[in-house]
Order: sequence, then C-alpha cells, then structure tokens
Amino acid sequence: MKILISNDDGIHATGIKALALAMQELGEVYVIAPERNKSATGHAVTMHTPLRSKKMDIFGEKIKAWWVNGTPADCIKLGVENLMKVKPDLIVSGINMGENLGTDVIYSGTVSAAVEGAIFGIPAIAFSYEDHDATDMTAVGMAAKEICKQILSHGIPKDHIFNVNIPKFNSIEEIRGIKTCKLGIKIYKNNFEVRKDPNGNDYYWLAGELIEMPEDIDTDIYAVKNKYISITPIDIDMTDYSLMSEVKSWNLHW
Repeated sequence: MKILISNDDGIHATGIKALALAMQELGEVYVIAPERNKSATGHAVTMHTPLRSKKMDIFGEKIKAWWVNGTPADCIKLGVENLMKVKPDLIVSGINMGENLGTDVIYSGTVSAAVEGAIFGIPAIAFSYEDHDATDMTAVGMAAKEICKQILSHGIPKDHIFNVNIPKFNSIEEIRGIKTCKLGIKIYKNNFEVRKDPNGNDYYWLAGELIEMPEDIDTDIYAVKNKYISITPIDIDMTDYSLMSEVKSWNLHW
C-alpha cells in the first residue's frame, strides 16, 4: 500500500514526523507537505503564483519527502498528479498540533488535505491531537496507526473522509475509548484584537475567545473533552437533499 502523508503545520512539524514513521508499518510512505506552517488555510489553492517543490531527506531513506510552497490542498494536488509516480492508496493528514473539532474543520488545512484526497477518489483520514505544544508525539503516531488499521479493515466510503481527534494524554491508559461523533458547534467572541502600527494606524489580529456552551454528548467536542478519541465521518457532498426537494416545491421561475 502506498500512503501519502501531508499536514498544515509544515514539513518540519513534530506531528507529521511521528505519523510518517508510524505509518511505515502499513505501507510505503510518501510525505508531501507545506514548507512552512499553513494552519487555518482551509481548502485554499494557489492560482496566481507558481508552485515549487523540493525533495527532502529528513524522515530516513525509506520515506520519500517533498516540501511545497503552497497550501495543504496544493500538496495533495501536486503530489497525486506530479510528484508521485503512482496514485496513492491512502492519504493521511496530520498529526495536527491542536484539535480540529466541530465547525473549526471548515478552516482546517489538515482536514482539507484529506478532503482533497477524497475528491481524487482516494480514501483519506485526518488526525489531530489536542496538545498544541507536544514535543514527542511518538505514542500519538502509534495510536493513529492503530486507528488507521481498524478503519481500513472496514473501508472508507466513496466521497467521505474520517476526521479523528485524539485527546491530550500523559499515559495512553488515560484514553477512555473511541466514540463515533457528529461535529459540534464552536463559536468565538472578540475575534479581532485592534493594535497600532508604528505610524499610528489600526491593524487587526485574529485572537478569538471560545464561548463555552453546553455541549451535546454526541459531539466530537464533548468526546475529546472527556478523554475519548473522536471519529467523525464527513461527506464531501455538501448538498442538502431534503431541502433540495422542498426548494423544488417552491416552483421558483424566471
């Protein structure tokens, strides 16, 4: 099995190294990731500037790796269509430094790399870890590999990805289990901090505070908060078919 790994934290991130090394047990690993941090770029692609790539030897001789001066979605596009000589059997994105829960998946470059894989018709999984400051993610990488094995034994439906979040732990025994969850809702306040530049002009820095809300126990947010690994299947077809039927009944015309 040929496995393409990407992320949005950049090719030198702790999480992608742990994931790449762990996934070697499952197949031949390729890493194609942004040259620097591209967090919260969502599904952006580069259209008006050239993309460049460079082969890297930072994961050991058995892992072929490249950085790309673009977004996570760029990395998957360029990797599948140009850098890899064969189509990968699986795309795994992560391990993101910090959780990707609830409506935050809309902004996540990590999740978008997996979605880009699904657009190509390739099974894809996104992994995130609750700790933003982890320095050794070896155990998290091994956990991700084991979850991959279980998911692959059942298969990933066409046009879907799995979004997986692993709670912060000191010992793996702290994890209480795995829950299959829906996406929660994350709402922020005071999204922009106003600052002054040296010329006295205002500029704005995104720094929102999460509003604590009562959380449905079936959500990924509740699961991770309570030390469960959350797995959320995501359909890349965003059509609301039930509403589409209703809209047809409106008899809109021109």
